[in-house]
Amino acid sequence: MTSLPRRCGRILFLVCTLAAAGMLVPPAGAQPSGTGAAGAASQPTPGSSAGSASKPATAAKPTAAGKPSPASAASYSLGVSMGEQLRANGIPADAVSSERLAQGVRDALSGKVKLTDADRNNIAGLVRAAREAAGDAGHRAAAKFLAENGKKPDVVTTASGLQYRVVAPGKGDSPKATDEVIVNYRGKLLDGTEFDSSYARGKPVTFPVNHVIPGWTEALQLMKPGGKYELFVPPQLAYDLNPPAGAPIPPGSMLIFDVELVGIKPPQTAAEAPK
Repeated sequence: MTSLPRRCGRILFLVCTLAAAGMLVPPAGAQPSGTGAAGAASQPTPGSSAGSASKPATAAKPTAAGKPSPASAASYSLGVSMGEQLRANGIPADAVSSERLAQGVRDALSGKVKLTDADRNNIAGLVRAAREAAGDAGHRAAAKFLAENGKKPDVVTTASGLQYRVVAPGKGDSPKATDEVIVNYRGKLLDGTEFDSSYARGKPVTFPVNHVIPGWTEALQLMKPGGKYELFVPPQLAYDLNPPAGAPIPPGSMLIFDVELVGIKPPQTAAEAPK
């Protein structure tokens, strides 16, 4: 399960060099394996002065077979990892100066600089601006879709802005916010891209009603066991500008779910509760 619509707070984004730093120093007594980032410090900055106090670096040489050396290959892989994380946070290529990025990596690896609060604020500002730009586009698309979708005779719009369509009504009592429920679901973006599915995994999931995104918490309390709803969740009732890390959900996305309430989990009795 990768993207169960759980509630989440603001995700603190740290460029992956912080995580990678733990791999840059091999354990005591270990020999360099070629998987570190030694090559990252050996690339000279275009136009840099030759009068630096440190010895001029030389690029990692190819092996006899013409392939990049282990240090060169690993350095490139670190760049791919960093770029992938930036892209996953909605940061476009033109928002980052590759020259300044490389300089920052070199300076940090050489010990000339350490990450400061100002650096953290710069990173947070970059991510925030990228998310807000992407979120604006998502909000506009959601508003347009919901305005048209709400006109359909079988679609109900609640006071919060949640929209739903009853596919099968189900029977019995609806769950309360504090109940645990057993649910099958499929989640899609507005363009039809499926980002998660318990059906694909072959088994339902169990979770407390009040531990998921607001759109789900509201909808589940309208459903009855055996019921199936199609949910149209506005960004503000989903993840809005803070989608889960690694999930293919752009900031500001409206989400569409097929939800089946399989059942309500009976509460534990005092005898069953763990001691």
